[in-house]
Amino acid sequence: MNTMHIKKNDTVVVISGEDKGKKGKVLKVDNDKKRVIIEGINMATKHKKPRRQGEIGGIIHQEASVSAASVMHVCDKCHQATRIGYTVLGDGTKVRVCKKCGETFEK
Repeated sequence: MNTMHIKKNDTVVVISGEDKGKKGKVLKVDNDKKRVIIEGINMATKHKKPRRQGEIGGIIHQEASVSAASVMHVCDKCHQATRIGYTVLGDGTKVRVCKKCGETFEK
């Protein structure tokens, strides 16, 4: 199982598809399928039927997953879409870094 460059709560920008250019926060990451769910991006319409007495049905809009290859991480410091590099700190921990400004993403 390979891990992805995108993690939960990252800010990303969509680089291809219908929502190209939109930014959002990552809500969920699926490492097995290499897909992410982004807040307000790729909205899908679902028709919900009431299943129990008193439950209300209707049309619901919710986020659908997007391929992780079609999003890029947005750096908090330089505010640009950037690729992610990795570096090892002095204490031996591996952290993600911005390829443009060198800022680390992990706190």
